[in-house]
Amino acid sequence: MATRGSRSINETRVPPHSIEAEDSLVGAMLLSRDAISEAVELVNEDDFFQPSLRHIFGALWHLYTAGDPTDVVSVSDQLKRSGVLDQVGGTEKLLQLQASTPAIASAARYAQIVRDYSLLRRLIAAATEIAEQAYASPSDVQQIVDFAEARIFDVAKGNNTENAVVIRDVLWEALEELEELYAQGGNQTKTTSTGFRDLDEKLSGLHRSNLIIVGARPGMGKTSFALSMASKVAENSEDPVLIFSLEMSRIEIGQRLLAGEARVDSMKIRSGRLVEREWDRISHAAGRLAERKIFIDDDPNITVLDIRARSRRLKANEGLSLVMIDYLQLMSSRRNVESRQVEVSEISRGLKLLARELDVPVIALSQLSRNLESRHDKRPLLADLRESGCLAWDSQVRLGDGSSVAIGMLWAQGLEDFEVLSATPEGAVVRSTARRVVATGVKPLVRVGFTDEMYLDATLNHPVATPAGYQAVERLRIGDQVLGVDVDGTQIVHTVTSMNPLGSELVFDIEVIGTHCFFANNSLVHNSLEQDADIVMFIYRDEAYRADSPDRGVAEIIIAKHRSGPVGTVHLAFMENWALFADIAQG
Repeated sequence: MATRGSRSINETRVPPHSIEAEDSLVGAMLLSRDAISEAVELVNEDDFFQPSLRHIFGALWHLYTAGDPTDVVSVSDQLKRSGVLDQVGGTEKLLQLQASTPAIASAARYAQIVRDYSLLRRLIAAATEIAEQAYASPSDVQQIVDFAEARIFDVAKGNNTENAVVIRDVLWEALEELEELYAQGGNQTKTTSTGFRDLDEKLSGLHRSNLIIVGARPGMGKTSFALSMASKVAENSEDPVLIFSLEMSRIEIGQRLLAGEARVDSMKIRSGRLVEREWDRISHAAGRLAERKIFIDDDPNITVLDIRARSRRLKANEGLSLVMIDYLQLMSSRRNVESRQVEVSEISRGLKLLARELDVPVIALSQLSRNLESRHDKRPLLADLRESGCLAWDSQVRLGDGSSVAIGMLWAQGLEDFEVLSATPEGAVVRSTARRVVATGVKPLVRVGFTDEMYLDATLNHPVATPAGYQAVERLRIGDQVLGVDVDGTQIVHTVTSMNPLGSELVFDIEVIGTHCFFANNSLVHNSLEQDADIVMFIYRDEAYRADSPDRGVAEIIIAKHRSGPVGTVHLAFMENWALFADIAQG
C-alpha cells in the first residue's frame, strides 16, 4: 500500500518544464528566421510543455520550410487556417511573445533548455512504463529488461515514442537525400560498402536498417565471406563493426582475419609452423587490423535479446556501422519457447527490429537444408533456407471473418494489414493481423493429403503444426497428425494419408504479427525465415562438388532476394588457404 501511495503522490507532481524558456524561444522565432533555423535543429513540436506553443511552433516550422514569411501576420493566418488561432490566444498572444523575448541571439540556449526538460519528461514517462511492466510480474523477466533498456535508449537518443511521420516530412527528407546523392554524382552516401566492387554495384551497398541473410552449405566459406566483408567495412568506417560468433571463439575469428589480411595460409597460423617472411607479413597485418574498430563477442549462449542489448550499448558509446551474427541456427530467443519455428521467427524479427532501431545493416549467417544435395543443380534457392518455406498459389487462407481466399489472390491484390485466423501457442484460435503477403520465388512443391480429402501444397521445409509442435513438411510421415481448423472455427486434427511431389511454381507466404502462423487449406502453418530479411544471399562454389570444375577459386554470390533492387549472381575470387574473398580482377 505504501508503494501505491508513493506512486499516486508522484503522479500529482507537475512534470519538469520552463514556461520562460518556451515563451522566449517562440518569441525569438517570431522575430528572426535565424532563430527558427537554430530552433528546428534542436526541438520539435512535442518538446513543448504548453499545447498552445506546440501549435505556434508547428505553424512557424511549416511556413519556414515552405520558404514563406514568418512574421506575426503570416503565422496568425496559418494558425487560423488550421483552426487553432483562438485556441492559442489569438494574434495578441503572438505579439506578447515577441515583446517579452529577452534576446534573439539566445535562441539556441532557449531551445536547449526546452529540449532538456522534454527529455526529463520522456524519461519520467519511460520509467513509468517500465515500472508498470515490472509490477505486472511478467513470466519472462529478460524480455522486460530488454524493453526497459530499449525505452531508456530511445530517450537517450532523443527519440519520441510517436513514430508516425506525415508524408510531407518524409518527402522533405527524401528530397534532401536525393539532392545529396546528386551532388555526389550518384554515389551512395548513406550506405555501407561491402568491400566488393561488383556486389556493391548490384546491391548499391549495404543499406542502413536492412537485415541481410547469408546462407550456404558447410564448407562454402560463409564465415570467411562475412569476415572479409566485416574487415573491409571496418577499414573504411570510423564506426565499429560488431561480430557475434556463436560457433567460433574470438581467437579463431582473429586467426581468420589475420590469415586474410596477411595472405598467409590459415592452417599455418593455427599450427604455428611459419617461416620468417610470413611472420613479417603477419606482424604488419596485425598492425593494420589493430587500427580497425572490430568488436568480437563469442558468447555461445547469447540470445537475440542479448544481441540487441549489447549492440545498443556499443552504438551509444562508440557508434556502430555493421552487426554480424554467425550463425542463426545456433541462436535462441527466450526460455520456454513453444517450438523451434516460433523461436526462429522471433529471432529473425528481433534482428530486423535491431537493424531498424540502430539504423545499421545486420548480417546474419544461416545454414541451408541438406535437401539441395539431392538435386542435380546444387545452387541454393530460397526454399533451401532452414526452417523456411512457402505455399502454392491456390492455398486457401482463412481470413478473420471466417471466409477463405487463395493466398495468390491476396498477393495479387497487394493487401496489407488485414485479419487472418491464427492460433496462440496454447492452441486457441484467434484473429491476428497479417502485415503482408510475399511471393518468394519458384520452388518445388509436395502435396500432403489428409483423411478428410483436404490437402496442402507446400515446399518441403514449410513448418506445419502437429500435436508435437511445428514440423517441416519433409519430416511428416503417413499416419502423422496435423492441426487445423474447421469451417466453424473449431480445432480439428488431420491425419496424413499421402505425400506426393509436384512441379515447381511461384509460391507465397504471409507475415503474421505476434502469432506468426495462419490457416491454409484448414491446416495451421507457420511463417518463413526469409520474410524479415531485406536481402538473402547464397554462396555456391562449384569446385566443392566437382573436382574438375573449370571455376576453381571462384565463388558465386547468388542474390536470391532483394527487397529494393535486382537479384542475380556476382562472382568473387575465393582463396581458401587464406580464408579470403576478393574481387575478381577486371580486364
